[in-house]
Amino acid sequence: MTISIPTEPIGSIPRPVHLIEAYDNYSKGKISKEDLDKIALEATIDTIRRFEDTGSPCISDGEQLKFEGFASYCFHGAKDLKPGSASLIFTDGHKRIIPHLSKGPFRYQLSADQFLKRALKYAKVPVKQAVISPSMISFAYPNSGIPNYNRREFIRDLLSDHVSELEHCLELGAHTVQIDFTEARYSLKLDPSRELLSNMVDLINSGLELLSEEQRKRIGIHTCPGSDRDTTHSQDIDYKELLPTLFKIDAGKFFVAMVGEEEPERALRIIKFLLRPGIRVFIGVINPIDPNIETPEIVRDRVLQAAKFIPVNQLGTTDDCGFSPFVDDYSTSRDIAFSKIEARVKGTKLAEIELNGQLVHSK
Repeated sequence: MTISIPTEPIGSIPRPVHLIEAYDNYSKGKISKEDLDKIALEATIDTIRRFEDTGSPCISDGEQLKFEGFASYCFHGAKDLKPGSASLIFTDGHKRIIPHLSKGPFRYQLSADQFLKRALKYAKVPVKQAVISPSMISFAYPNSGIPNYNRREFIRDLLSDHVSELEHCLELGAHTVQIDFTEARYSLKLDPSRELLSNMVDLINSGLELLSEEQRKRIGIHTCPGSDRDTTHSQDIDYKELLPTLFKIDAGKFFVAMVGEEEPERALRIIKFLLRPGIRVFIGVINPIDPNIETPEIVRDRVLQAAKFIPVNQLGTTDDCGFSPFVDDYSTSRDIAFSKIEARVKGTKLAEIELNGQLVHSK
């Protein structure tokens, strides 16, 4: 038996400065949507090529076409929105506000399969596709309600589009369809009782139960403490409060931020206790908000640490979070992001070599 450890990215890659500026100009009416799309497609093709140059066996499109960022691309261009009250507050004080729907019915303006379809035209290796969780989108329904459109109807429409998005990505051949669930950890700041978190998990499972068992094996759940402008929003929340509920989600893959944890071994022990047959846990081995580029040897050691707690046939590696997941985030350069990804790929391979050597030596 030969040990093999898969490695996958989370999704976002920093946008080139000229794309960030183009989106700003588009928002101000200075350039057309066609001009913006052209610039974004060029950035997507460049991202795919640079991703493949890292040796990564699985890539993403870097979310260059998600103009509203990873969390609200499905609202892009919607006219029935108003400023919302729900927000993610980061440690430096800045906020990311979730818009409110002003009238129904709710429909995705953009779905992730549209991004995937473009990426597959240019990629030479398997492509994964990230989608936003239905629990994040659910905050778009205002507490005051919407006339002639109740919350139950909204959730029905939301789940319909979410499941359709998942199915279309799977049908197109996505290697993994990853549900970004960054609000999971943050929810425990809003409600330490975990009732809100449990409701979020139930909502995600309500969508997943409409998929087949084989389809769910290719669905991943990503959890992190946030990553925006070199800050986080919920790093102070203990994993013991989050992970037991998170692992109730009926998905085949989990992508868990780990580098930023003060006690990674403690977190790994929790995962070991929660691990069930048939799932694979991708442990974060790269910190996307640290400007220092990890060496392959550092990554190797992090993988070997994780392998003490997670069986290698259920272990994978990833980045703690996406790089600059919002459209106006200049904090990390593309060069740094791709160097870190290359270190992850090489470090994972070094860990494979060492673990295979240990296996041979033990025989």
